[in-house]
Amino acid sequence: MLQYLIKRVLSIIPVLLIISVVVFGFVRFLPGDPARIAAGPDATPSDVELVRQDLGFDKPLPYQYFRFVTGALQGDFGTSIRTKRAISSEIGDRFIPTLWLTACAMTWATIAGLLIGVFSAVNRNKWQDYGGMALAVSGISMPSFWVGLLLISFFSVRLGWLPTNGYGTWKHFVMPSFTLGLGVAAVMARFTRSAFIEIFREDYIRTARAKGVASRGVIWRHTLRNALIPVITMVGLQFGFLLGGSIVVESVFSWPGIGRYLIDSVSYRDYPAIQALIMLLSLQFILINLVVDMLYAVANPEIRYK
Repeated sequence: MLQYLIKRVLSIIPVLLIISVVVFGFVRFLPGDPARIAAGPDATPSDVELVRQDLGFDKPLPYQYFRFVTGALQGDFGTSIRTKRAISSEIGDRFIPTLWLTACAMTWATIAGLLIGVFSAVNRNKWQDYGGMALAVSGISMPSFWVGLLLISFFSVRLGWLPTNGYGTWKHFVMPSFTLGLGVAAVMARFTRSAFIEIFREDYIRTARAKGVASRGVIWRHTLRNALIPVITMVGLQFGFLLGGSIVVESVFSWPGIGRYLIDSVSYRDYPAIQALIMLLSLQFILINLVVDMLYAVANPEIRYK
């Protein structure tokens, strides 16, 4: 296990290096001149050139990339063109709200998805199964921005129960977390149902039932452990998608998180901020995949990496 963990950690280095090259090149292809935007609409060409020199964009691209990588290795992603603050400080201020929102959405979505999926699998081809899968398909089909606007219209505008934007109290989490986790709950329900139905067909499940083991024992003691392997994979991937996919939800609810910061940075052509944010999101996916692999052995002790 330790040897496998070391190999996986070392493999992160070349992956991040490739991602850094792709991100650096992609950002430079974005339309618009960040120096012109930073200088303002009334700036003269000489003013724009001075801003470009101040930002370091007049240097050759290899030099800019080298400075970006060496700074990132030291935890210094430069200064934001838009806010004139250190990008590491900007990300630090916004990461916690996004993390809490993602954790809240992931918690309720995982629990709800597991319960609906297990309930549908146990009652396969019955009205309970059809009802649970109809809810799952509805959750997948509805766009998150539409769900968010619908919740705001009903619970905020009409009833006045919940705030439309901001961050601070538990009321601020209700609508954004539901909007963000709805699709995940639907995917989890369908995935859990498929995993449980496949496990139900195994010989050891039929043997347990033939021995008189209660249905509850068959489900939670024998089926759940083996069905958790693919479910854990889905949970890890969905958690990574939520961290990176909260952009729309944060925009709808004016959530002070990383997603909204990324949108503002792209609009302002804030190259250093965009590079740092994409690298951070990529690293999150890599680390989450690593944690998922480690959790396999926890869910099923028979699994061991050599």
